[in-house]
Amino acid sequence: MSAPSAFTSAQLPTLSSLMPKAAKLSGEVSASPANGKTVPQESSQPECRTTHEYKIPDENTKNYSVLLNKKDDLQMVEIPVPKPAKGEVQVQVKATGICGSDVHTWKYGAIGIFEVTDPIILGHESMGIVTEVGEGVSTLKVGDRVAIEAGIPCSECEQCMSGHYNLCPDVVFKSTPPHHGVLANYITHPARWLYKLPDSVSDEEGALLEPLSVAIAACERVGVRFGKSLLICGSGPIGLIVLAVAKAIGVGPIIITDMQESRLEYARQMGADYVYKVDPTKKDVEAAKEIRSMLGSAPDYSLECTGVESSFRSAIMATRDGGCCCMVGVGKNDQLLPVNSFAMREVDIKGLFRYHHTYPTAVSLVASGKIDIKHLVTHRFDFKEALEAFEIASDYRTGAIKVQIFN
Repeated sequence: MSAPSAFTSAQLPTLSSLMPKAAKLSGEVSASPANGKTVPQESSQPECRTTHEYKIPDENTKNYSVLLNKKDDLQMVEIPVPKPAKGEVQVQVKATGICGSDVHTWKYGAIGIFEVTDPIILGHESMGIVTEVGEGVSTLKVGDRVAIEAGIPCSECEQCMSGHYNLCPDVVFKSTPPHHGVLANYITHPARWLYKLPDSVSDEEGALLEPLSVAIAACERVGVRFGKSLLICGSGPIGLIVLAVAKAIGVGPIIITDMQESRLEYARQMGADYVYKVDPTKKDVEAAKEIRSMLGSAPDYSLECTGVESSFRSAIMATRDGGCCCMVGVGKNDQLLPVNSFAMREVDIKGLFRYHHTYPTAVSLVASGKIDIKHLVTHRFDFKEALEAFEIASDYRTGAIKVQIFN
């Protein structure tokens, strides 16, 4: 997908100018302000869709995308309809979730060590329907519903050959600078990194398989086991999906943290054994002691899902001697950590970079009903209202958990 350089900012609407026209899809879950509960009652949860309708593009078909022109400058632009190369298929994207990394890239012009230097299309949590098959593709056909694994590794380097393709130095990961994302009407993608979806997996769930993959990888990274205790720092989408995965595995007891009471209430209703409201005025060592006290003992594992330095420090201090603490969230590039606290207690500190070989497991978990995360989709928008969707996703006061865009 080439950069849509033919479009200038003078030609395009800005996000703020479109805000008054926000129009969400019918059946949206009503989310309360941050000081209220955001968990929808079962009767108010909109029915998820399983779309089989698609449009094969012709010479008159318009292909719009959500482009980050530069820091804090999000635009809707038209781009060419791409044709699939050998080994690729063309996909009409049907559902895309807005990830916290998309919002961070938009607001700060970077995510982790990846800085926006040229305009890029955002979005990497998507599913769609195959509308054209390229040369050599025999595993997919037009009309297949597919989940899109956003990373495309080289499949030749040492990391790829050893099975850790997420660490491929030449991986093309959609919406991570400088690579374009998939938040467009039509994209092309290698067939190798698409997964057929059964009808038991809705469009919403298909787009949730990407963050679910992160949660699966996080649990695998620290080796969580049945009957062991777990601390989850952060009750955002990733933290809540980690909670769902851990519950499915049989991990427990589980304690989860957040600054927002509404998110903690959501976690309670999802089955968290304990919730801890973070007080930013308290020292990290005090927070760690209170977490241990509430849980009844130090957690065997800790998964830090916010990227916030103080939260990571508290997680390290809270983890039991000989336990494992993993940083899942993305925060500042340089952070101050309590080295002696983990070194002298032999607490293993690990990092997590995306995932590998998780999609088949994610599809199976959702299709079988062993894990239910579709309720996390609190806001639904038509594609034409994608810019408004980003505003909602970026404002915690809306009570949004997962915002998705539908085409």
